[in-house]
Amino acid sequence: TPLMMACTRKNLQVIKTLVEHGANPLLRNKDGWNCFHIASREGHPEVLQYLLEVSPNCWDTESTTGRTPLHTAAANSSLLVFSPLISRCQYKADSRDSCGVTPFMDALQNGHIGIAQLLLEKHQACPTAVDALGAQALHRAAVTAQDGSIQFLVSQLGVDVNGRATALQLPALHYAAKEGHGHTIQTLLSLGADIQAKDGKGRSALHVASAGQRVVATQILLQAGLQDTPDATGTLAQQLARRPELIQLFQGTQSTT
Repeated sequence: TPLMMACTRKNLQVIKTLVEHGANPLLRNKDGWNCFHIASREGHPEVLQYLLEVSPNCWDTESTTGRTPLHTAAANSSLLVFSPLISRCQYKADSRDSCGVTPFMDALQNGHIGIAQLLLEKHQACPTAVDALGAQALHRAAVTAQDGSIQFLVSQLGVDVNGRATALQLPALHYAAKEGHGHTIQTLLSLGADIQAKDGKGRSALHVASAGQRVVATQILLQAGLQDTPDATGTLAQQLARRPELIQLFQGTQSTT
């Protein structure tokens, strides 16, 4: 609608004009988003405040995937936008979208630690809640290489750095290795991650890094002392290597041992 378009442009005067001429803030697009949802993504506090004034219940909405404006703001907005949003709207603590993701998870996988702190203080968010696959905020932050979020969870909130996720029993170290996030691997190890940890199939982080052809991640793990041992099927990590530089890396390790 024209009102939705105006919300994407953060043009408050145009928004006011459209509403005064009958535009309905509660209408939804094909994804189930209304204007308040869009404004939460764009992060304009004056627009959000105005929409709440003219349509006090516009905050109470979900997209077709079960995401609320709180999810959207946690993933995209600044603390300046988020603080009044959480204080004026009666969202449920740890509301989950269709994938089981909470606003707290959204905030930390996008590096918004201040928003995560606000959710803890005002919403009593659970830092160890799990999504539909069984992954916590810690694991999701490892996927997106949000080292600050990982440090916040482990050092300040006491989240277990070796906590497992999904039916495969994956620690955060495996997620970082799969994505090839070398610095995140180092952060996790510095926080006490077990470099010898194996998942439900007996695979080490080295297996995961090698399967993903992640040269830097593999090098960091080898340099940190992780030995290449067989998984539950008897497969070594080096057998999964396809890239020439990765194969050379394993061969170089063998020649020095």
